[in-house]
Amino acid sequence: MKLFGAIEAGGTKFVCLVGTDPQHVQEESRFPTTTPAETLSQVVEFFKRAASGRNLISIGIGCFGPLDLDQQSPTFGSITSTPKPGWANTRILTMLQNALHVPVAIDTDVNAAALAEYTWGAAQNVDSCIYLTIGTGIGGGGIINNAPLHGLVHPEMGHIRLPHDRQTDPFEGICPFHGDCFEGLACGPALQKRWGQPAETLPENHPAWELEAHYIALALCDYICTLSPKRIILGGGVMQKQSLFPLIRKNVLQSLNGYVQSPEILENIDEYIQPPALGSRAGVLGALALAQFGWENS
Repeated sequence: MKLFGAIEAGGTKFVCLVGTDPQHVQEESRFPTTTPAETLSQVVEFFKRAASGRNLISIGIGCFGPLDLDQQSPTFGSITSTPKPGWANTRILTMLQNALHVPVAIDTDVNAAALAEYTWGAAQNVDSCIYLTIGTGIGGGGIINNAPLHGLVHPEMGHIRLPHDRQTDPFEGICPFHGDCFEGLACGPALQKRWGQPAETLPENHPAWELEAHYIALALCDYICTLSPKRIILGGGVMQKQSLFPLIRKNVLQSLNGYVQSPEILENIDEYIQPPALGSRAGVLGALALAQFGWENS
């Protein structure tokens, strides 16, 4: 049996597994993200043990970033200017390829999650989708024409600029680069700083949720008008507040104002904008899908 490896490389923890699909995971392990040397040595140990006597074809990494994903770059597959202490300029792809001697594919954690939902989850029946995670930060990945979206670097969907009515919302935003970009206004820490308490403690009728839905909907309208995705999937800690979904859908319809004449939006908005079918497993399963996608397209 051909097996694939997956690494969800997160800022707080790494998750590693070998398998073929969500229903057929052979082994799995997780451990905290510490130094690159210590963490990556644990990754290598896991795969050497898990691959023993098995036909491990390739490994996928869904990694926190920013990442160098330019295949012509001498530092391709490296973590670049991350604020994660000790991890800037870590050549994670090269280090793991040299240690494990199998092909390794790498992409952003959110592109990997989008690929997982496209392969096994909420976007299985479409050829394009966006996966957005709204939590400690805001990140987005996309599948366009059946492939992960790349370009000059990789999508930074959390850092688009949004209309900001400072009379209605005088909050300055918390992004250290842009202040009141999407992430600066709508991530979990922004909610806490604006309202003086963690988002999960805010009651259902708190004005925070109407404002949050407003900003998320503005961002989604920008993505709809530029990328024209056939499905939008919203995950992350903030989106655990399920009452946000109807508010966001209502705001998207109001903001588009009938301009995008697609029945997917006008008649099936509940299906068009939805939570991840794979839940918190989207990240590591995305890395598994990435291993398969890289192998099939090599």
